[in-house]
Amino acid sequence: MPARPMDPRTRRSRAALETALRELIAERDLSQISVSDITKRAGVNRSTFYEHYTDVHDLAAAACTTIFDALVAASPAAVPPAGPDGAPPDNPLPDLFAHVAEHAALYRALLGDDGSARVINHLLQRMTTTARILRVPTHDTGPAEGTVPTDRAVPPAPLADEPVATGTPHDPAAAFVAGAVLGSVVDWLRHDCPGTPEELGTALWPLLIGVAAVAGWETEPPGSLAAGQGPRRRDDPNDRA
Repeated sequence: MPARPMDPRTRRSRAALETALRELIAERDLSQISVSDITKRAGVNRSTFYEHYTDVHDLAAAACTTIFDALVAASPAAVPPAGPDGAPPDNPLPDLFAHVAEHAALYRALLGDDGSARVINHLLQRMTTTARILRVPTHDTGPAEGTVPTDRAVPPAPLADEPVATGTPHDPAAAFVAGAVLGSVVDWLRHDCPGTPEELGTALWPLLIGVAAVAGWETEPPGSLAAGQGPRRRDDPNDRA
């Protein structure tokens, strides 16, 4: 059933609260921001706040949905396919770290020592879900290592105020890659983003390619016989002479 459109008054209230939090995060640590601070800045009362959010951390996840989605979209949760001529895939990591650098103050506030464990977990879940969606095709010839078989398309990643579906298959490999990417982001922020996004992305890209190879995530160039058939594990009998 399609989601019901949000009431205009509800939309305005949520937008005001989310904008207020983003402004406050630029001024102080998340741990120093109270519900009263937010409602005063947004010009709404406390009862309105609790109609939409359980606490500041709940609001933080929702308020940063657009920024989070940009990070998830930029993250190399799945290694892209090789070029038509078999050339190595393009490196997406410089774009990822350029995005982080652009929003460094916000990410440092949310992911740093005084940030929110709930927000970190929310972002990690989104990145892990996206990793699985990108690397497990709708019609796979066999499940990747550590996944649950499926013959249906994986549903889209949940929105900020939606929990991860209970039935989402357990995928340790996707979680491993998502954790590595997010850990690199947090560490870079903690050290005040040394070097350029290009330098860091270039240094880390071989590591990600190596993980993909070990996990059997190699992709075939478009147009090849195996293209579109999903990742093949290294113990695939078709690889044997």
